[in-house]
Amino acid sequence: MATVANRLFALLALGALAGNCNAQNYPVKPIRIIVPFAAGGPTDTHSRWAAQQLNAAFGQPVVADNRGGAGGVIGTEAVAKSAPDGYTLLGGNPGPLTIAPSIRKQLPYDPVRDFAPITLIARSASCICAHPSIPAKNLKEFIALAKAHPGKINYATPGVGTVGHFGTEFLASLTGIKMTMVPYKGAALYVIDVIAGNIDVAFVQIAQAAPLVRQGRMRALGVTATARSPLMPEVPTAEEQGVKGFSSYNWNGILAPAGTPKAIIDSIHAVLSKPLHSPDTRKQLEEIGFEVAGDGPAEFAAFIRLETERWAKVGKAAGIKQE
Repeated sequence: MATVANRLFALLALGALAGNCNAQNYPVKPIRIIVPFAAGGPTDTHSRWAAQQLNAAFGQPVVADNRGGAGGVIGTEAVAKSAPDGYTLLGGNPGPLTIAPSIRKQLPYDPVRDFAPITLIARSASCICAHPSIPAKNLKEFIALAKAHPGKINYATPGVGTVGHFGTEFLASLTGIKMTMVPYKGAALYVIDVIAGNIDVAFVQIAQAAPLVRQGRMRALGVTATARSPLMPEVPTAEEQGVKGFSSYNWNGILAPAGTPKAIIDSIHAVLSKPLHSPDTRKQLEEIGFEVAGDGPAEFAAFIRLETERWAKVGKAAGIKQE
């Protein structure tokens, strides 16, 4: 995945465009984007890309500040409690923003009330992958197999409260199947075990899954996107295979503390949206597994609300609690 992240960063860097800030002389000092996870993952990559765009446009230093811990809650809390002046931003991710509310009794922030969404940068879907020994050639056959053997099939996740965890439980709730979760500390570890046959099925990011499927090391049952992926055009979506209303994405965006002046929010969005709306950039990013969004503040806020409501229902139905 590191290779994909590096390619993404290099590609998006080509879209850096200079601009002028006219929001009350903002900014007049360095800007910080807090990344609530360790360096190297998609949230870090997208945040550093955003930092580069803002630096080029505003002529002020913009740095990515990694503050991992507690599934992203620590860094996210730091932004929620920062001054709403545009100098502290958040590299947003579904874990601490739209999933944590459904599994934690108390959060030190309100994901909707305490943030001002700026733009949804990109999202990435997964491939539902199984070991080739599993007697199912597609998702329909897998669902029938799981129904015939409730609880006997295991699935891997990067941990409790992750998109992979909730996405799989969402699939299970819509299809009436029951599986046994095996939590890991990261996707790289469980991909190895799917290949080895120690894990029956798992959500694997499409860019990582595509070459492994082509090599016959894993079997693609379906994709979690709303449309087929250019990387795996032969693999149907879950919806195409009868799972109505299903999709599951990881995503990244930029947010500010609530109360940040609208003029500043709009200025930041204007800078970030230009490269994101380049047709060439969109096409090239799709080829490495990402769907570019570029949504504005209002659209991004609505997206967060809907995602929070959806994952709350999934968490409640599955009885998922914080570890």
